[in-house]
This record gives sequence, C-alpha cells and structure tokens, in this order.
Amino acid sequence: AGSAMGLIFAGLVALFLLLPIAIVVPMSFSTAISFEFPPPGYSLGYYAKYFSSEEWLKPTLNSLVIALGATTLTLLLVVPAAFGYVRYRFRGKAFVNLLMMAPLIVPHVVSALAYYGFLGRARLTGTHLGVIVAHGVLAVPVAFLVIAATLKGFDRNLERAAMSAGAGPLRTFFHVTLPVLRPGMLVGALFAFLSSFTEAVVVIFIGGREAATLPKKMYESIRLESDPVIAVVSTLLVSAVVLGVLVSAFLRRRSANAT
Repeated sequence: AGSAMGLIFAGLVALFLLLPIAIVVPMSFSTAISFEFPPPGYSLGYYAKYFSSEEWLKPTLNSLVIALGATTLTLLLVVPAAFGYVRYRFRGKAFVNLLMMAPLIVPHVVSALAYYGFLGRARLTGTHLGVIVAHGVLAVPVAFLVIAATLKGFDRNLERAAMSAGAGPLRTFFHVTLPVLRPGMLVGALFAFLSSFTEAVVVIFIGGREAATLPKKMYESIRLESDPVIAVVSTLLVSAVVLGVLVSAFLRRRSANAT
C-alpha cells in the first residue's frame, strides 16, 4: 500500500511539472493573435516570426555567446578547484566546500545586487564580459559537484601505472586522467551552459541593452507586450533542456562503463 501511494504521489508531481509544458507547446503552434488555449488553429507562423526577427535572434545569439563564455570560465575555475579539493587534505576544507556552494545557496536577487555593485565599479555592467563573469560564478556549484563526484570515482592506480612506465605528470594527465574524466567534465560543462543560458534574474540587473539575453527578452515580452512568440521560445528552451538531460545521461552512462 505504501509503495502504491508513493507511485500515485510521484505521478501527481510529474503531472504537475509536465502540465505547463503540455499547454505551452500547443500554444507555440497557435494561429491566435494572443495567448489562447486550446488554440483555435495550428500553424508555424510564430516560428517563422521568431526565426526572422532580429528582436528575438539578437538576444538568442547573446545568450549563446554568454553561455559559452560562462561555461569556459566555470571550467577554468572548477577543474583545478575540484582536483585540489578531492586529492588534498588541508585545514578549512569544509569551509571551502561551503564557499563553493555559496552561489547555489544565496538567492539570485541578492547575488544580482552584489554583482551590480561590484561590476558597476569595474564598469562591466551592460557588457557581455560582465554577464559572463556573473554567470560563470553562478554555475560553479553545479559543475563543481559533478566534476568532484567524477574525480572521487577515479582510480588513481591508472596514474601511478603510467608514471611508473616513465610518463611525466602532464603526459599522464592528458593521456590517462583526462580521457577517463572527460565525460564527467562534459556533463559539468553542459550544466554550466544550461545554467547560464536560462538565467534571468542577474542579467536583468546587469545585462543592459547590449548584453540582453533570451530569458531577459522573454521577461520583458511577457510584462510589456505579451507577444505569442514567447511560447515558441519556451518550447525551444524546453527542447534544449530535455536534449541536454539526455546527453548528460548518455555521458554519465558512458563514464560509468569506462570505469
């Protein structure tokens, strides 16, 4: 009876999470001039409008550039930090872990205010670089958790065997360590990319006009004009996240098989 109730509860939670998607996706193919469900008819008109509108394509390009830059910055910070945290013992290790998790714990509104003050003094508000720095730091906890977990499952005897055969530290890293850890690092990079690409609160504070991203444009559209194209963007974002989760699952399974 307990397991049956658990399944029913899990089904209700899944329905609650999937119901908005079941509404938004059909609306993206609607012929209505505003938000209307169920749609009176179906067409690809709003998809054509999205892919031909600079008003939407420019924020999309900004989101891609910023997400790629933030992913690169995150990996540059997280990979050395994960190696140091997992492989070495030092005083204050628990505090370092808490510090790495801080961007995940602190509300984004609070972080946005802090970034606005810090980046404002550096004259980076309203720039791609400023948003990349903010998004890169925000993505650190998720990427750190994934890469640190991958490192904990790594068999260091592989490195010892390579070094005993005459390989130096760099050669061992690039030919032994990196190939085994690559799937986990790719998963961390994917999560960092999705974290940046879908973030809206911080970019509203510091993005400005030139570094406006797709989530910021969606927020402004729903608040000011209620453009039905937002249903198209929402559908594309959901599709991208689902694809990212599938790729992540594939990479994690491949990593498990490799080890």
